[in-house]
Amino acid sequence: MAGPDASAVTGEARKLGFSLDAPAAEALAAYLGLLERWNRRTNLVGRKGWRDVLRHLAADSLHLAGFLDELDLPDSPLTLDLGAGAGLPGLPLRTLWQEGEYILVEVREKRAGFMRSALARMTLPRTTVFQGRAEDVLAERSPDRKADIILGRAFMPWRELLDFVRPMLSEQGVVLILSNDPVPSDMPSGWIALKSRLYKVSGAERHFWVLSPHR
Repeated sequence: MAGPDASAVTGEARKLGFSLDAPAAEALAAYLGLLERWNRRTNLVGRKGWRDVLRHLAADSLHLAGFLDELDLPDSPLTLDLGAGAGLPGLPLRTLWQEGEYILVEVREKRAGFMRSALARMTLPRTTVFQGRAEDVLAERSPDRKADIILGRAFMPWRELLDFVRPMLSEQGVVLILSNDPVPSDMPSGWIALKSRLYKVSGAERHFWVLSPHR
């Protein structure tokens, strides 16, 4: 079964409220088609068909692109996407939001291999895969700087994640959490919520949180 073409992806994205230009649609079509093929033999995501993946999983990435455009970020930020798995949200996100350098961090070989295969078919600037432990990525890939954005979806419970990533953040760095729950009022000591956003995917409420350590 052939994967989607760019026009089919453009049409489905339009139904979700997103307008894709030709390069974004082509890159997203390449990603969705490859994911659909790999998923037949390796269970990368629970959703099977490419439309299902777009509506229920990649839609988060498209919402996230608009949210990131609203943030006060440094020029050319370094983003670490921890536990990137099958490239969600990072690879669909980069079809729309291409600021700075974006590193997809994944310890599992098959998933890292899938993301490298996807990147070979997509035209995404300054987007790379690091296969290894998250605590090693900066030392090996970006030893002269720290991260401006650290993105966490299901890498570890978010309160544990904050302690884990704090040494990895730049002076103005932030942690971006994708959650099914609103940002809590009881932030851990030393952390504040700078911004949050409620959005909906397939009728379900989801949230972005931007958290920053007190400095």
